[in-house]
Amino acid sequence: MGRPRGVLLLLLVLGGSAALAGAFYLPGLAPVSFCEGEKPGCKSHIELFVNRLDSVESVLPYEYDAFDFCQDATEKRPSENLGQVLFGERIASSPYKFVFKKPEICQQACVKSYDPKKPEDKTKLDFLKKGMQLNYQHHWIIDNMPVTWCYDIEDTQKYCNPGFPMGCFIASDGRVKDACVISSDFNKKNTFYLFNHVDIKIQFHSGKDESWPGARLVSVRLEPKSYKHTDANKLECAGPPMEIPAEFNSKVDVIYTYSVQFEENNDIKWASRWDYILESMPHTNIQWFSIMNSLVIVLFLSGMVAMILLRTLHKDIARYNQIDSSEDAQEEFGWKLVHGDVFRPPRKGMLLSVFLGQGTQIFIMTFITLFLACLGFLSPANRGALMTCAVVLWVLLGTPAGYVSARMYKTFRGEKWKTNVLLTALLCPGIVFADFFIMNLILWVKGSSAAIPFGTLVAILAMWFGISVPLTFIGAYFGFKEKPIEHPVRTNQIPRQIPEQSFFTKPLPGIIMGGILPFGCIFIQLFFILNSIWSHQMYYMFGFLFLVFIILLITCSEATVLLCYFHLCAEDYHWWWRSFLTSSFTAVYLFIYAVHYFFSKLQITGTASTILYFGYTMIMVLIFFLFTGTIGFFACFWFVSKIYSVVKVD
Repeated sequence: MGRPRGVLLLLLVLGGSAALAGAFYLPGLAPVSFCEGEKPGCKSHIELFVNRLDSVESVLPYEYDAFDFCQDATEKRPSENLGQVLFGERIASSPYKFVFKKPEICQQACVKSYDPKKPEDKTKLDFLKKGMQLNYQHHWIIDNMPVTWCYDIEDTQKYCNPGFPMGCFIASDGRVKDACVISSDFNKKNTFYLFNHVDIKIQFHSGKDESWPGARLVSVRLEPKSYKHTDANKLECAGPPMEIPAEFNSKVDVIYTYSVQFEENNDIKWASRWDYILESMPHTNIQWFSIMNSLVIVLFLSGMVAMILLRTLHKDIARYNQIDSSEDAQEEFGWKLVHGDVFRPPRKGMLLSVFLGQGTQIFIMTFITLFLACLGFLSPANRGALMTCAVVLWVLLGTPAGYVSARMYKTFRGEKWKTNVLLTALLCPGIVFADFFIMNLILWVKGSSAAIPFGTLVAILAMWFGISVPLTFIGAYFGFKEKPIEHPVRTNQIPRQIPEQSFFTKPLPGIIMGGILPFGCIFIQLFFILNSIWSHQMYYMFGFLFLVFIILLITCSEATVLLCYFHLCAEDYHWWWRSFLTSSFTAVYLFIYAVHYFFSKLQITGTASTILYFGYTMIMVLIFFLFTGTIGFFACFWFVSKIYSVVKVD
């Protein structure tokens, strides 16, 4: 009973950290104070930045400049980190500029004219229509905060979306998108309605009673509107909406306008200003249900393993170690029979050792990244920090990969050490990079902002070959210098014949069954992760994710140990590859779930988007395959070494 109680205590502690992760906030930037009039340490001008536009119906994001919107005459681009570039974020300044506490009503941002006689105008307008048809969303930023569009959903709940639609399209059969419920004036079929006006409301927390000057911005909300302005000199933000007919036959003028108002709100502190966005994200209760569901699986498995270790194994070992002259007592059975073959090196030991090295690298990277995210260092305010942290850690963790791979290969009595080192450094990263490069070519052909610039690709290759590969070589050097891992029992020269196995102790059924329980622990969390990637929802529940990570670790280990014990009892000593594949089969269930998610939850259309979805999914599946397989292998290796070290062998 000690083990399940210890697991429960650990999970309760982590549960506390999950709750803390929501409250503890380490921002990406220092607070900025705003005043009426420029003062030392205080700004009066508020800048609005624009980011890429994306859609739930397409995997292809586009830069703001790709569409013909208002552009800043003196465009500035803040420096972006590696994570932002990899995720396709392209932040730029905009012509929307405000002065603190100075309200504006129906101010003109710019005018765009389209003439049907000009082919370039037709191309621009067609691209705008395509964006509205696929429900592309703007993402604006003020003071490192997303400008949110808040609206009511079911059960009178308010949802604050960190993006807002560029417009909406009423199809010829009357079908509409969610964005079109904003106005009852959108009533013409086969017509596009462009949101060319925004009402912005900026709330601030006054520093009168605080130690800092001026005020700090705590929320920025926006309401998109559509108005057909007829006279640029006499603007009225009222009247009929801005219609763009499906057939472009006559000249179209679009006047973009904005209104802004300021409101004091001292109830919201600057440190908790993201809470209203994150709290409107759904399903925290489902998260706790998911944790409890996973906890039941872990306790069940822990109970099974504890029972085997404490009862069955204890009896087995006591019986094996009896010094008795009677033939019955000396007769061997079960797992002790294969003691002379259990540590016989596996076939394809080279490939297994390479997978274990890469899996160790991914495991340490994931653990450190999630731990830092739990502490709030990688919060949503720190744009791109999560991806940057993961990539940099992976590059720096080449040494453990090389060491583990070399040490295991030497234990498997391998002699081609140069091939081992090269495969560890190049095989799995090479597969990921090749997949990533093909996806990048598709994005580049489509003109998407997610296409990685050539310079960044060169930088990634330089990090791989300049840092990761040499570190892998260093790790392998130390791994080969070490003695092979000593096994508790000697291996016989002649392999023992394996008896006929029942259906359930054959390799394939065991491997297929082994992946079910670990997948059962993670599939609800997986839904939220896929939502954050493909439906552009913010993911912030890293406390829950770290908890699920620990549960996955325990489940993979225990499921593999359990099945390994049953196979050894059936006198089948080929456990090396099976222990790796039993837990790594969870990745196959991950892929099946991703296919189900694509067809049942996503509205993605187009061949390019479909190829991109499955291309990126394959990268996730490979990483997960190596990660879970490594956990299962080392749990099983420890278990087998432990049980054979406590029996007496003649």
